[in-house]
Amino acid sequence: MSRTSAPRRPAHVTSGPFAPPAPARTLTAVSADGARLHVEVHGPEGAPAVVLAHGWTCSTAFWAAQIRALAEDHRVVVYDQRGHGRSAASEVCSADALADDLEAVLAATLAPGEKAVLAGHSMGGMTLMAAARRPGLREHAAAVLLCSTGSSQLVAESLVVPLRPGRLRTRLTAAVLGSKAPLGPVTPVGKKVLRYATMGPGAAPDRVEACARIVHGCARGPRYAWSRVLAELEIDALVRELRVPTAVVAGTADRLTPPVHARRIAAALPVCVGLTELTGVGHMTPVEAPEVVTERIRELVRTYVAVEEDVA
Repeated sequence: MSRTSAPRRPAHVTSGPFAPPAPARTLTAVSADGARLHVEVHGPEGAPAVVLAHGWTCSTAFWAAQIRALAEDHRVVVYDQRGHGRSAASEVCSADALADDLEAVLAATLAPGEKAVLAGHSMGGMTLMAAARRPGLREHAAAVLLCSTGSSQLVAESLVVPLRPGRLRTRLTAAVLGSKAPLGPVTPVGKKVLRYATMGPGAAPDRVEACARIVHGCARGPRYAWSRVLAELEIDALVRELRVPTAVVAGTADRLTPPVHARRIAAALPVCVGLTELTGVGHMTPVEAPEVVTERIRELVRTYVAVEEDVA
C-alpha cells in the first residue's frame, strides 16, 4: 500500500472572477491504488456534464472562471490531482496513475454510459492522453479539449531557459523545473518570475495574482515528484488512440509547452476538430483567456453531448 501525506489547505484568491465558487457537493473518489481524490460538483444535476482536469502545481481553483461561467447550465466536475489541492500526496506518481485517477473520478460522478466533455490543462491534458485507451474514458468522453499541453520532449523543447536548443539548455531547464527549493510566499518578485515562466507578457495583474496564489500553494514534495514524471513523459503513441473529437488550444507565448507541442498533437489526433493558437497568451490559457476556453468547451458540449443525448 502506498504511503500518503495529509494535503495542505489549497491556496487561491478569495474575491473576483478567479475566486473558486462553493460547490454544490463534494465527494472522494478512490483510485486503483487506494489514493483518495478530492472531487467537486458544481451546477444543476441532470445538466450536460463537463469534467475538468488541472495541471502541475495547480488545483480545482485553477478552473474558477470556467466553473462560474459553465455551472449556470452545465454540471461541472473538477478534482484535485493526487498531491495537489485537497488530494493527499502519494509515493505513486506516473502517467498511469493519472489515468487511474481520471477513471475513478468519472466512475464516481457520471452515470454508466453518460457522456461528457473532458477538458485538461497542461498535466491535465496529459492525463486525458494517458487515459486514451482506458475503458472509462471511452465510455464517458463525448469530446475532449486539450489546453497548453504536450505528450513528450517537455524539457528539451521548453523555452523557459533563454538559450539555443541543446544539451545545456535541456540540463538547465530540468534543474529549474525540477528544483526542490520552496516557492515561499507570493511576493512581487515571485509574481514576475511566475509571469515570465508561465504567462504571456501582457497577462493582467489579477490573473498573475490568481495563478501565483495557486502555484505557490502547491507543496514542495508533490511539485518535485511530478516534475520528474513530466521530464520523462512519452505518450505520443497514446495521442493516436484518443479517438473522440478533440480540440486543441495553445498560447503562442507559452514557454512551458510551446505551440510546437499543440501542432504535433493536432496532427496526430485521429479526430482533431480544431487547433486554436492564442496570440500573446502563455501557458495558463484557462486563466489568461478564460472566455475563449469556456466557449470552446460550450461548443463541444453543444456539438457532441447534445447529439449523444438526442440519439439516446
